[in-house]
Amino acid sequence: MSALGQFSIVGLGPGDPDLITRKAARLIGEADVVAYHAGVRKSSHARRIAADLFPDGVIEEELRYPVTTGTTDHPGGYVGALADFYEQSAARMTAHLDAGRSIALLAEGDPLFYGSAMYLHDRLSPDYPTEVVPGVPAYAAATAALGTPLVRQDDVLTVLAGTLPEPELARRLADTDGAVIMKLGRTFPAVRRALHAAGRLDGAWYVERASMPEQEWRPVAEVDPATVPYFSLIVVPGDALHADRPGRMRDGRDVAPAPSSIPTPPPLERSTSELLVVGLGPGPADWLTPEASTALAEVEHVIGYAPYVDRVPQRPGLKRHASGNTVEVDRARHALQLARDGERVAVVSGGDAGVFGMAAAVFEAADDPEFADVPVRVLPGVTAIQAVAARAGAPIGADFAVLSLSDRLKPWDVIARRLRAIAEADLVLGIYNPASRSRRDQIVDARAVLLEHRSPDTVVIVGRDIGRTEESLTVTTLGDLDAHRIDMKCLLIIGATSTRVTAAGKAWTPRSVAAMVTP
Repeated sequence: MSALGQFSIVGLGPGDPDLITRKAARLIGEADVVAYHAGVRKSSHARRIAADLFPDGVIEEELRYPVTTGTTDHPGGYVGALADFYEQSAARMTAHLDAGRSIALLAEGDPLFYGSAMYLHDRLSPDYPTEVVPGVPAYAAATAALGTPLVRQDDVLTVLAGTLPEPELARRLADTDGAVIMKLGRTFPAVRRALHAAGRLDGAWYVERASMPEQEWRPVAEVDPATVPYFSLIVVPGDALHADRPGRMRDGRDVAPAPSSIPTPPPLERSTSELLVVGLGPGPADWLTPEASTALAEVEHVIGYAPYVDRVPQRPGLKRHASGNTVEVDRARHALQLARDGERVAVVSGGDAGVFGMAAAVFEAADDPEFADVPVRVLPGVTAIQAVAARAGAPIGADFAVLSLSDRLKPWDVIARRLRAIAEADLVLGIYNPASRSRRDQIVDARAVLLEHRSPDTVVIVGRDIGRTEESLTVTTLGDLDAHRIDMKCLLIIGATSTRVTAAGKAWTPRSVAAMVTP
């Protein structure tokens, strides 16, 4: 039995044959089989780039896509059609490899950067000797054509697919220094709108057929969407955000610092602005109040925990300041400083900002005399407990209490004491922050405390990701509650003694309460 053949995936670069690496050229010249992809009713671009390197007598395997858009008669749709295509292509490669033949699979640009070759790599590399040869990515050739630095020093570069939803694309463009946007063509109009919304249209460059003889580039704002081919991309240099850096933009705009002999005008004085603290609701855009939506459309800065900032649509002139989940007072101070300087600022929270949200942190920071003149206004939002209760029925239709199990800001003995008091008072209880990856014991201990005063038959509602596509709602009992399945995505409602469940599975708590007889 012959030895298995070598499977090599070779990156060809963006189109100029002179950009093929020496290693890639050697492997192509030594291959028994050269394979390459081709579009529907199109010649293979990869073959055109590397044809002069093919050895005499080489076996050629053209892997022609069955479809290049989302329209297909395949029962599995576009995804199913491509999955079958890759399986069939892998079978063709397997036959050669089993016969001991070496294969060079050609890949435009870099094989593992938005490349089709990766799907054959996934299927063949576990069973056959495999090597990947990197290639010059198209965006590197585009940047070289522009002659403009893409990122400098500690800039962040983000590579984006133009197929992303427009709001997501705009948000990511606003949150980075330099950017590259791939996969244009039909997506170009939405990409252009996203650049405008992110305030990045000026300074964004469109590059077509980078490194090829017919390459061209121009500002994105000047591009006719009807003329955009597949072999195109957009480069957004980080320098476009840093006009104080020495150098000159590709369009000739001088961005060198002003000579010291030219006086710099003083900044415009602005009076202190009102700081808004905005509750975004539990998740769906439909649960954002009109008041909050209007406020977010008018501010210049949005500050908050990153997942909440991400929920605010990007638009021209909006600056986003995202941070982690344990620096509430720090970001509150940042917001107060901006408002004191006349900037229009919104601090955002999920649910209602006043319920385990940023409102208390803002008022804590605002207690500093430094911010005595900064007015603060809180805009209410739909709370998570309201959302879960509405999905479940009416479990908080009578008196209820709300408690967070997080012990980051208060010790467990305080939480346990409050749990006992609520249980003894026979109140419906909403539990926020029940568990996390590093905090697994509190919900187990809380269940044990509640069972000291409540029947195991007490109704319990577990809402997970309520309002989102992956939401789930479970109605169970305190005795059957599996505390190990609870995490930070959950909110629990522990019923009172009177809480009951209808035949249809809806939980509700009667408004009336019988008089309590004391000895």
